[in-house]
Amino acid sequence: MSLRSSIDLGTTTCLMLVADWDDSARAIRRVLDDQAEIVRLGQGVDTARRLHPEAMDRALCCLRGYSKRLRELGGDPSATRAVATSQARDAANGAEFFSRVEKETGFRFAVISGEEEANASFRGALLPGMTPERSAVVDIGGGSTEFVSLRGGLSIDMGSVRFTERYLRRDPVTDAEFWACRDAVDTALELAKGWREGAGAHTELVAVAGTATTLAAMFLGQKSFNAAELDQVTLTRGDLHRMVEELKWRTVEERAAQPGVARARADVLLAGALVLWRSLENLGYPSVRISTRGLRYGILMGA
Repeated sequence: MSLRSSIDLGTTTCLMLVADWDDSARAIRRVLDDQAEIVRLGQGVDTARRLHPEAMDRALCCLRGYSKRLRELGGDPSATRAVATSQARDAANGAEFFSRVEKETGFRFAVISGEEEANASFRGALLPGMTPERSAVVDIGGGSTEFVSLRGGLSIDMGSVRFTERYLRRDPVTDAEFWACRDAVDTALELAKGWREGAGAHTELVAVAGTATTLAAMFLGQKSFNAAELDQVTLTRGDLHRMVEELKWRTVEERAAQPGVARARADVLLAGALVLWRSLENLGYPSVRISTRGLRYGILMGA
């Protein structure tokens, strides 16, 4: 067995994928483990430009557990393809933090650019039967959102945590906060209209990462995570609009009580849902397919 592992440490979530890799076919033969934990490493980074001590402690605790689990499977943390994204690009103390991570866990992180993140997310997101030529991917993270197709990609500093901290500070949110956030999302999406023209009229939009999978789980009323079911979900503009309106008037506690919504994501879900809904509206996509795959798959499969 040839074992490969990857870690995607994002603004909100830390994910680890461990797989039996087929060198001749250059493909995953079998997934051995696929874990996700909400660590909120991006807490306060948008304003302070530094990683918060509590956020670093949460991430380190998660990574220590991942290191232990990987060793149990026969893997080597130092050989893991570990990447960090938006929060690490923005944080002045990121290098110091990742030096500590390597000492305590063995994981050696690379901080990747928005373009690298977009390309790897595109490679990893496609489900069986999807073709790269007819697919476009949106990856909504906590700090940034990536759009990518075969014809190119871009990264926008617009994410569920970043825009919650900027605009949605009350619980429940006020109408003024909601409209300010929606306007900010629409303004940011102006940057993506050129990308949309280049992606082609016949591409299907595929959404990855926690916002998308949580909305799909909420749509299904899913009480426990089931990737096979989520990978079959297609959400229309109308579906997303209805979910945004429902999230808007609920408190964080009321959102967390909904099937499929994790307590640790409930406070930032409205901003993420706004980004996905407005992306369809502004970029002319009637619907979006949900994929539970994404960056961790693309990193693992990369050269």
